[in-house]
Amino acid sequence: MIQLKSVRKEYRLGKNKVQALSNINLEIPDGDFVSVVGSSGCGKSTLLLAMGGMLTPTEGEVRVNGQSLYDLSAENRARVRREQFGFVFQTFNLIPYLTARENIEVPLFLEGVSEKEQKQRTEVLLERLDLSERMDHKPFEMSVGQQQRVALARMLANDPKTILADEPTANLDPETAETVMGFLKDLNREGRTVVLVTHSPEAAKLARRVVRLKEGRLASDGLTESN
Repeated sequence: MIQLKSVRKEYRLGKNKVQALSNINLEIPDGDFVSVVGSSGCGKSTLLLAMGGMLTPTEGEVRVNGQSLYDLSAENRARVRREQFGFVFQTFNLIPYLTARENIEVPLFLEGVSEKEQKQRTEVLLERLDLSERMDHKPFEMSVGQQQRVALARMLANDPKTILADEPTANLDPETAETVMGFLKDLNREGRTVVLVTHSPEAAKLARRVVRLKEGRLASDGLTESN
């Protein structure tokens, strides 16, 4: 369960204050699939980062499974992020000089997973995402869609319970975007929580709930037509 209680986030731009989030109250139960929509600059990405323990709110509280994220030390908050969350971004953030296999192994290495288990987990993920033939290719040797699938595989390496995805289909052609969204749906069916920031109405409809932000405020929160 993710809970946001009276969350406010304010930025300073020179002498000016920008209110990115204002009095956000939101609950996301385990296993939910929520899309977050709204115009550019309405606070969608800020909301996602605060939810995932990457951006401290100016006011309010973010709780994950009853634990107040921003009352934790930086070290313990980082541990919760590693154990709880998988992040997918519009920019894939792959390490350019590493192969697909090596990029996926990075979070496993950081967690102290043995080389044998790193290899086993990575091969399973590459096969699941139809990337086995690309395991020894570097990012520049792969298509944009293949790079996004490597990023998805890396995100899954530590078996996160919650996936936070920020415009994961923005740079993809329609066919590849559909594949990525289908994969997120499959992960949700397996019991993972998915929170998706998107500008795409088609992608938003695949979620169970749609949360709409307007100028940093929660404008609406309701089930999609298919639910």
